Order: sequence, then C-alpha cells, then structure tokens
Amino acid sequence: MSSHDLFNELKEQVRERYNFKEVELVTKAYTFALKAHGGQNRISGEPFIIHPVAVAQILVSLELDIPTIGAALLHDVVEDTSVVLAEIEEEFGAEIALLVDGVTKLSKLQFRSKEEQQVENLRKMFLAMAKDIRVIMIKLADRLHNMRTLNHQSQPKQKEIAEETLEIFAPLAHRLGIFTIKWELEDLAFRYLKPQEYNCLVEKIAMKRQEREAYIEHVIDILKDKLEEAGLQADIQGRPKHFYSIYQKMIEKEKDLNEIYDLIAVRVIVHTVRDCYAVLGIIHTLWTPIPRRFKDYIAMPKPNMYQSLHTTVMGFLGEPFEIQIRTQEMHRTAEFGIAAHWKYKEGYKKGSKELEKRLAWLRKILEWQKEVKDTKEFMELLKIDIFSDVVFVFTPKGDVKELPAGSIPLDFAYRIHSDVGHSCVGCRVNGKMVPLDYVLKNGDIVEIITS
Repeated sequence: MSSHDLFNELKEQVRERYNFKEVELVTKAYTFALKAHGGQNRISGEPFIIHPVAVAQILVSLELDIPTIGAALLHDVVEDTSVVLAEIEEEFGAEIALLVDGVTKLSKLQFRSKEEQQVENLRKMFLAMAKDIRVIMIKLADRLHNMRTLNHQSQPKQKEIAEETLEIFAPLAHRLGIFTIKWELEDLAFRYLKPQEYNCLVEKIAMKRQEREAYIEHVIDILKDKLEEAGLQADIQGRPKHFYSIYQKMIEKEKDLNEIYDLIAVRVIVHTVRDCYAVLGIIHTLWTPIPRRFKDYIAMPKPNMYQSLHTTVMGFLGEPFEIQIRTQEMHRTAEFGIAAHWKYKEGYKKGSKELEKRLAWLRKILEWQKEVKDTKEFMELLKIDIFSDVVFVFTPKGDVKELPAGSIPLDFAYRIHSDVGHSCVGCRVNGKMVPLDYVLKNGDIVEIITS
C-alpha cells in the first residue's frame, strides 16, 4: 500500500471517530511530516512517512485524543529531520509540541543493562521522564510498528530490539493495562527470540485449529440458547490465545501443549455485574467446574484494575476450557487499559503516608475516568506525578541510579561508594563539566572525577 493510500485509510478512521476540525488537524500534521521526511526511506526501502502514519493508526484504534494522533504523525520529525521543536509549537501549539518533545527525549534512552533491577529502574525512568502518559502511548505504538516490520533488520539487531521489547515495552503496556499492545509485542518478540519454539508452537496449534473452532462454536450455541431462555443479553465470542502466554505456561508448569487448559477459551460480555454472576451460575449447571480454577477478579481486581470472572469447566469430550465473564466497561479496560496505573514503587512501608498518597492518586484517576466525559479534561488529569520525588540518572556504564529529587553530583558519588564521595573533586554530566551543586535531572549521564 502506498503512503498516500495508507493516509487515506487513516483519514477515514479519524472521520468515523472525530469531528471535522480534528480531521483537518490530522491532515495538516500529515502534510507537515510528509514534507519534513521527504526523500527519507526506511530500511525496507519504503517511504519513511509510512511509519508515522502506521503509528497514528494504532493510536486511533485505541481511541486516543487528537493531539496524540497529531503528535504520532510528527513524532520523528525533530529527531530525524532539520525541523526544530519551535516550528512544531508555532504550527500545532504547545500541547502537541510537548508530546513530540517527550517522545524525542525518550528515543535517546539507551537500554543496555540486563540486570533485573536495572531493567525495573529503566521502566521507572521511562515513566518519570515521559511526564505525560500519552508520550508513552506514542512510544508503545512506535515500538509495535517497528516490531511488525522487524524482518527488514539484521539478525543481531532483530534479537536486540526483540529483547528490549520483552524487557521494557511489553511490561510497560501491561502496567498501563493496554493488553492489545502487550500481547502483540510479546508474540512478535517471541517469534524473533525463539524462532524454533515459536514455529513449533504455531504449527501444533494450527494442526487442531479447525477442530477447536468447531468445538468453540458448539459451546457458544449452547450457551447462547441457555442465556436467552434466562432473559440474559450477552455477546459471546471465542477468545484467541496468545502464543507467548501459552509458551510461558508450558515452561512454568512443565507441561506439554495438550495439558494446557485454556487453549480453548470463551468470553461472555454482559451489561451488569449482577448479570456476570447470573451467567456464571448457568455455566456451572451446563458444565462441571474444575475445583480451584475459579477466580473472582470482579470482587478482587488485579493491580492494573483488570476485572472479570474466570472459570474453567470440563467440556463434553472431557476437555477443559476456560470461560471469562465481564461487563462491557470491564472489557474496554481489559483491552485498552486506563493508561494510568502500574505497580507502586517497591520499598514503601505499608501504611506509609507516601504510599497512601500515591494510592489515593490512583483511586482519584480511576474515579475521574468514570466521571470525565471530555477527553481533553481527562488527559489533563493524566499528567504523571507518580515519581515527582525521585530522579533517575545513568552511570557512564549505563546503570541506572535512583536518587531523591534535588540530588547533586556529591549525592550520586556517595550513592556509588563512600570512598568515591570522599575523593570527589569534580563532575561531568552528559560529557560536560558542571559545578558540584548542579541539580541532577532525569536521564543525566553522571561521571565523577576523583582525586
């Protein structure tokens, strides 16, 4: 598909969801990016503009606001062309310029360390530096399109990018509850990191695919009839299983593919929470539930606010299958996330004021999300201040150190070792000498000079 056709497709998707003025802004951003990237090609040989358009399409499918879509079209302009940020601000306003600037800064982050703690700190730094959730959303969509087109890279590069995706980007998508992106990132990374295992699994699953689909259809028909009899309206669908999650289960539980329960899975979407439990009762009269396989995530949501009832039952052929039951609202959260929550910083004592403050912030965000109808107003509430009291900096080797906000090079020196602190005579930040009272910022590379 040509870049022009791809953009027309995007324009059509935008028209369906947004108003005329917003369509105009998207067209303006596309025209600006097209001119800026003129003559540039991707490794595949395609015009570069195809990439920002594809990123914008991913974000439209997640129903993000128009400034985010505009910024997605412009996200590589400052980094890869002669355009400066001031021009973006002049043409498109401060909001879009800030988003583009955020993406540009995150693009400079190097993911070099493999240590678990370092990877965790990198995720935190990512969140702290973004300042606005939408920057991370653009970055995730950017990574997803790059993963979809990874076949054009060299093998070592494919491995490096896939590893980074599995360690940094998929967990970030998980924390933000954006499962549609998380699953695809994981499956794509799995394909490049373990091609043999991936192909073997895909082959095995494909062998019984028709049989499984016919079985699911049969289950859906029976369930539909019973729910109609009970006067319950529901949308029932087969649920695709994701290769990486199946593979992980096989490894964790040391089981063969045939022993994995939920290869066959059905999802029931209803109107109310009461309907969820009514459907569960009907399911348990139709099929025998497997003990200890029932999970009530409605009463006890997961940390990322995922809610559903999960039950595994024994089918007609003695084959277990999983059924998930949730409301429409729960389904939206499960697919797209509320994009505002992740695990809280480890190390806070239970009941501490800090943790309480952060949990209250999260609860507030979740309440606002229900109340706020205006996207612009809601997006204002999504400014990240979760890590406002800490700063993340790099050592020259690429390790991440976490320090209290307001820290100076001397604090950093003592964090490395008391001897380094005692003998510190100077400091370079990002390759330049700075005074010892310089206040460190997120992403700084700090090098201590000792006597």
